[in-house]
Amino acid sequence: MTIGSQLLCYDTLSSTNTTALQMISDEEPPEGTVVYAGYQTSGKGCGENSWESERNKNLTFSIILYPQSVLAEKQFIISESLSLGIRDFVIRHLPSCSIKWPNDIYIEDKKIAGILIENSILGSSIKSSVAGIGLNVNQTVFPAGIPDPASMKLLTGIDFDLNVILQELLADLDKRYRQLLYGDREIIKQEYVSVLYRYKEWHNYKSSECTFKGRITGISDQGQLIMEDQKGSIVKYSFKDIDYLP
Repeated sequence: MTIGSQLLCYDTLSSTNTTALQMISDEEPPEGTVVYAGYQTSGKGCGENSWESERNKNLTFSIILYPQSVLAEKQFIISESLSLGIRDFVIRHLPSCSIKWPNDIYIEDKKIAGILIENSILGSSIKSSVAGIGLNVNQTVFPAGIPDPASMKLLTGIDFDLNVILQELLADLDKRYRQLLYGDREIIKQEYVSVLYRYKEWHNYKSSECTFKGRITGISDQGQLIMEDQKGSIVKYSFKDIDYLP
């Protein structure tokens, strides 16, 4: 087992990603080291977003990886692999689960988990990767500003043992990471696309230029969202270049 081979648990951290990145800078810990916190005072989300989590109610942790066989220009495969690992876990406990591009985990139209990946590049390859993961487990009340949150307890009524499901989730992530390192990466890409939220469904979207109706048809090697509009035009969008509308 690579992911979870070393588990470092903290009561409180500013951010598990920040701590993991500092550890890499200071000592380069073993691959698969997990930095876990019961509470983050400044949890990170994608872009400028933060990750809000009630103390000791959810899973908030970061994984230190060294996927040096991954080319920098194809680094999105790391996101695809880990997103599938979370989905593998969630789908065993809940009846439906999809991945909202780039790496949010959705139950119908509600977000239950997210990933923030921070890569370090050396030459043309990835030198190290820190994957911060937040999974809503036992939290039932969320701040008003969080759009469409969900948790495992809200959806099942079950109060989960965090220690038990952490080990289960780490095992799922480890299987997917091994698939990334030693398996067929094309299969990872194909499976990721097949479970995308709104895949091949016509919905409304907003770009910097206009609002339009389109459908997701795929993902580029660089992680761009490939969309088709109703005129048949194909456009690729980078993160933050497109918004999902109801």
